[in-house]
Amino acid sequence: MITVDVLVEDETWGAPERWQALAARGFAAASEVEPGRGEIAVLLTGDETLRGLNLRFRGFDKPTDVLSFPAGAGDDNFLGDVAIAYGVAARDAAAQGKRFDDHVSHLLVHAFLHLRGHDHQTPHEAARMEALEIEALASLGIADPYTLADSDAVSE
Repeated sequence: MITVDVLVEDETWGAPERWQALAARGFAAASEVEPGRGEIAVLLTGDETLRGLNLRFRGFDKPTDVLSFPAGAGDDNFLGDVAIAYGVAARDAAAQGKRFDDHVSHLLVHAFLHLRGHDHQTPHEAARMEALEIEALASLGIADPYTLADSDAVSE
């Protein structure tokens, strides 16, 4: 079972209860395709916060849609942290013709897979990760995000 703690730092996101429920559903779907149990903390924030985190932890001085930070090896119950930027996510959803909630669900599934050790640095890794994302999202009734015109569906 996945336990989720959502912190809404940027008021643009609105009511935290909405996102708490969406994150719980997204992580539950992701854990069906990539089993995992534990706690995940989600920060819903703005572009500038993600820009700072992206610079500090990845060396990229630009905002991104989602970042994931896996927990250390010593903590069996905590899977890690996820941060999502409202502005980047909203612009990407609009550009790709997606419902915002569906796009955020995709970002959450994507981040969960990173927390479970998946990556997309090579074509093989990317194909495996995308297949798991597609399967998890399908269980939520969300269409394959990679069949849309914009093939860079998640920018992390």
